[in-house]
Amino acid sequence: MDKHTREQLVKELTALLEQGQAHVTFEAATADVPAALLNQRPDGLPYSLWELAEHVRLAQWDILEFSRDARHRSPEWPAGYWPAQDEPADAARWQATLRQIKDDRAQFLALLQDPGRDLLAPLPHGTGQTLLREALLIADHNAYHTGQIILVRRRLGNWD
Repeated sequence: MDKHTREQLVKELTALLEQGQAHVTFEAATADVPAALLNQRPDGLPYSLWELAEHVRLAQWDILEFSRDARHRSPEWPAGYWPAQDEPADAARWQATLRQIKDDRAQFLALLQDPGRDLLAPLPHGTGQTLLREALLIADHNAYHTGQIILVRRRLGNWD
């Protein structure tokens, strides 16, 4: 891939991961949530806002670590990708999760922006995954759960 094409691709991936494109950003979906709502599961829905955000954090962290460290071992599925049900959040924990999501995303974007990394080369420790694929996986996964967060907030009367 030539330098210009790579730069354009990284620019588009960065916009996808940070700006949301055709949907609400994760930051907008998780802004101004009252602490009293963090652990509530609306009737008929299996997750709270806290559980969804923490799941996004855990999954994105795993993708980041897999992308940059051949020694990384992913958590056991599904337990390692969700907080324990007896592990509620308070406002401080919620904010720590949101900060970590943002920080991990920035670290992943730094991988994408590293001109020494081939976006299309299979990761040597994977089974064919590429950095491009991992970027798209983060974008897809986070967008899916951002939609769920908005749904939960609507059901809790906390979203217009």
